Amino acid sequence: MTTLDRRGLMLGGAGLMSLAAMPAFAKISVESPASAGFTAAGVADLNAQMHALVDQQKLAGVVTLLARKGKVVNLDAYGKQDASAPAPMAVDSIFRIASMTKPIVGVAMMQLWEQGRWKLDDPVARHIPEFAGLKVKTAAGLVDQTRPMTMAQLMSHTAGFGTSGVYEAAKVNLRETDLQGMVDKLAALPLESQPGTDWAYGPCVDLQGYVVQKLSGKSLDRYLQDHLFTPLKMPDTQFWVDPAKTARAVRIHTYDAAGKIVPTESRMATSPPRFLSGGGGLWSTAPDYYRFCQALLQGGELDGARILKPDTVKLMRKSVLEPGVGVDLYGPVQKGLGFGMDFAVNERPAESGLPHGQDTYWWGGAFGTWFWIDPAHDIVFVGMIQNLRGSIPGAGTPDVRTISPKAVYAALADRKA
Repeated sequence: MTTLDRRGLMLGGAGLMSLAAMPAFAKISVESPASAGFTAAGVADLNAQMHALVDQQKLAGVVTLLARKGKVVNLDAYGKQDASAPAPMAVDSIFRIASMTKPIVGVAMMQLWEQGRWKLDDPVARHIPEFAGLKVKTAAGLVDQTRPMTMAQLMSHTAGFGTSGVYEAAKVNLRETDLQGMVDKLAALPLESQPGTDWAYGPCVDLQGYVVQKLSGKSLDRYLQDHLFTPLKMPDTQFWVDPAKTARAVRIHTYDAAGKIVPTESRMATSPPRFLSGGGGLWSTAPDYYRFCQALLQGGELDGARILKPDTVKLMRKSVLEPGVGVDLYGPVQKGLGFGMDFAVNERPAESGLPHGQDTYWWGGAFGTWFWIDPAHDIVFVGMIQNLRGSIPGAGTPDVRTISPKAVYAALADRKA
């Protein structure tokens, strides 16, 4: 075992690191790959592939974390936080995790579900009365909903709202005021599809954040702090970057005409924003997000802090899509996948062709951050990069979401969970 400091690059079991002046939460025990059934050569190859993307100037920097059976066996930081500045990428560099906010808000929702505050088959209008009687857009004009949208549909992007692009094209800014302002704007618009009939990646999780506030009586940031971030010891996860931590924040990057990585102009929130986006507003680190994932992998508990019941976690990774509805993010429907409560699910691995185990669940962020939780193999993986359009296939960012699982499962010598 080796303990890693914030400026280290570590393959478990090797290296010399200084622990001077480190806060206790930053100390991370990194075990040898063999202790969790991985080959050292395979994990080294994972790192080599990530490092090559930086050396080729396809990424400014990258942080990856791999854990199995509750053991972190690789925590690797390589490159720079800003391609134009000297600060190196660190294991606790802070990233905009964008839509990786969604699973966190989904867990908050399920905590309230456990308390009986809402049910999966509740009409959404029971909790957001402004949505009662929303019409549905069709080629022939506006029609009534054939059945009211449900909370299960709100949790799975099938409630009938449009994609984010629909509102952008209509010049409707849902995030310009606060969560109530978003609700008021959507209440004045028709739905884009009949509830339950289409998977559309839009405002559903921002709306979940609104429901969390309403049912809990707390602001979304306060609720997440009290019920998730503090219990799970996630000190660097919130909707803004504390001014004392701005030196650890990673710059957003894009590509120049020659295809090389360059920083973009980007603003950093250093105080609570007016719009608390449950769909994409959080900043976090790889170690913080790992603790969230590990808690779920362990049935909703980590280091004595329980955030959900085991059966609730299983429910979150059970698809609620209706027959014929598929996940079609960035293109055609992705075969073999279902969608549960704010997670995509590898329901049919033979059909999906993914190397992940049965019922692996995951999501990613717009700037390229990604993670997965594999209950079949007891694996958590977290990856952090920061590119404009970093999650869009063919937009320039290397396909780290395909490269990393291939390397991880190739390194897995012991496939017993």
